[in-house]
Amino acid sequence: MQNLEGKTAFVTGGASGIGLGIAKALLGAGMNVAIADIRQDHLDAATVELAGGERVLALQLDVTNRAQFAEVADAAEARFGNLHVLIANAGVGLGGPTEQATYADWDWVNGVNVGGAINAVVTLLPRILRHGEGGHIVCTASMGALVPVPGSTIYCAGKAYVTSMMECMRLELEPRGVICSAFCPGAVQTQIAKSGETRPAALADTGYAESDKRRQASGDLSHLFQTKEEVGQRVLQGILNDELYILTHHEFLDGVRERGLATTLAVQDHLPENPEYKATFPFLFRNPAITQEIARQQALKAARKG
Repeated sequence: MQNLEGKTAFVTGGASGIGLGIAKALLGAGMNVAIADIRQDHLDAATVELAGGERVLALQLDVTNRAQFAEVADAAEARFGNLHVLIANAGVGLGGPTEQATYADWDWVNGVNVGGAINAVVTLLPRILRHGEGGHIVCTASMGALVPVPGSTIYCAGKAYVTSMMECMRLELEPRGVICSAFCPGAVQTQIAKSGETRPAALADTGYAESDKRRQASGDLSHLFQTKEEVGQRVLQGILNDELYILTHHEFLDGVRERGLATTLAVQDHLPENPEYKATFPFLFRNPAITQEIARQQALKAARKG
């Protein structure tokens, strides 16, 4: 979307960290912003920090609760009218050896990080399509989706899931006026380390209690991370540029390149192609949205250099 002035954004996990940074940037671009978050204390503080008056609506939401999701979407539409930009950002973090993970660990993280994104799309996409004014969906993934690391299996797998959602939805929805983007940040100054405070009692059984204690004892390294304002402005830029992949940190460049090279080299190009197979299912073998993104990013880099 190029023209954001006067339109409305709906941001899940919008009361702290990345979500609040994005809400700030979109508010600054002239949008109305509905911030939805599970923690009322964070919503109260975010409302003060945003200082947007009637252009900000704070809504308490558990993104795993589908009925509640529909209720808050109704409330946002009642206040602002049509919704145009969806930021499916709510997320939780958990790390440790894969063999120590319980079913509850998998269910909690995926319920929020994957299920929350699914619920956002199912609830809001039909509303965006219905008004026909165009829209944009940004799903917060992670550089862990592109450069996964040991000890983060549950988290990175979920972030890869939502990245693929955006890659698939992009080509399907762009002709209908809705752009889709995967936001893959590196480390940001957020509250994700405290996400266990909102973990449901029914999913409290964890194999990561000791890992979590060690992580908390390792000290505060947030001075190495980007601020929520920096990443908020990056997402705004990505929306204005219609980018498929909204990435942040330069430090991941080698890892991203290596993954691309490793998958390229793994293709069995020593075997002959089956021309009938290729001609029958041409849509399987490349995603034009990715091809288009290459040209877009090349043009953006050229413009920055020029």
